[in-house]
Amino acid sequence: MELGIGMFGDLRFDKQKQSFQSPSERLCELIEEVKLADELGVDVFAMGEHHRPDYAVSSPEIVLSALSTVTKRIKLSSGVSVLSSTDPVKLYQDFATIDLLSGQRVEIMAGRGSFTESFPLFGYDLKDYNGLFEEKLDLLLKLNTNEVLSWRGKYRAPIESQTVYPRPGRALPVWIAVGGTPNSVLRAARLGLPIIFAIIGGMPRQFNPLIQYYKEQYVNFGHDPSQMQIGVHSHTFIADTEEEILDNYFPYYAAQMDRIGRERGWSAYTKAQFMGGMSPEGALFMGSAEKVTEKIIRTIEMFKLTRFVAHIDVGAPSHKETMRMIELYGTKVLPEVKKHFTADVPVHS
Repeated sequence: MELGIGMFGDLRFDKQKQSFQSPSERLCELIEEVKLADELGVDVFAMGEHHRPDYAVSSPEIVLSALSTVTKRIKLSSGVSVLSSTDPVKLYQDFATIDLLSGQRVEIMAGRGSFTESFPLFGYDLKDYNGLFEEKLDLLLKLNTNEVLSWRGKYRAPIESQTVYPRPGRALPVWIAVGGTPNSVLRAARLGLPIIFAIIGGMPRQFNPLIQYYKEQYVNFGHDPSQMQIGVHSHTFIADTEEEILDNYFPYYAAQMDRIGRERGWSAYTKAQFMGGMSPEGALFMGSAEKVTEKIIRTIEMFKLTRFVAHIDVGAPSHKETMRMIELYGTKVLPEVKKHFTADVPVHS
């Protein structure tokens, strides 16, 4: 059982100045936050990719490279690499390099992403959304397992009997991140790849049919069920009291939801929605350490997960609040969840 944290590098918005926090400041904070997570025994860190003014990180691999030199044991993952709009060769080279720097602690979490800014930025057409991902995933996986490769596709120049350097000395772990599309779930199962579900709204139990579908298809395609890895990635925040969450964190969270919502035609985010998400059946893992611990345990047991990633910086809470959140997660939540599952290794069924 692995417990991780994830971030997008959200930038705080100063209402008086009407401007976002300096990306330089946020990146320095982020390094300190992940160093603390590493020291407290958090298993995985996942770094997102965005190309927008409200996020500090457009290149997860650069941030992970910096982190590889100041951490010792935590796994370093993208969360996600928007594979459709990047070059798989360059992505593989970058992550192979980080793997060598970090002592084989790197992972690639590949996804299609929920934002589309990267497509015009890098010269891709959104109408090719699905085809780009399918083809680029194929190339990435072949680069990962073939030292000498010949390959042809539709969207990229062919590769003729070439080796991509550096070689990390192992096949890099590649996870597929999905938001709930059955075709994406089927693809991951067919390829025998680990899968992580982004559950950020509604009720987690609504994902049970998709997770069962993945398990069934994984076995149907002939993969060893003992090698199956399933994760969940959900918005999380922990404070000493629930009142602190409602009074101090909710405004950050609602502001970010409203920024995104204005672009997508959503209604204004309400405190009632937030509290519903915090309820035992909701998708927000927020509240006291005890409450979040119980919810993580229930979710792991419901889906028979092998990994839970707590996404902790939605709306850019202050550095002090985030450090306290990581402290509570590492000293209160992680030990209790691990203790609960010490004698009960998840069995996929």
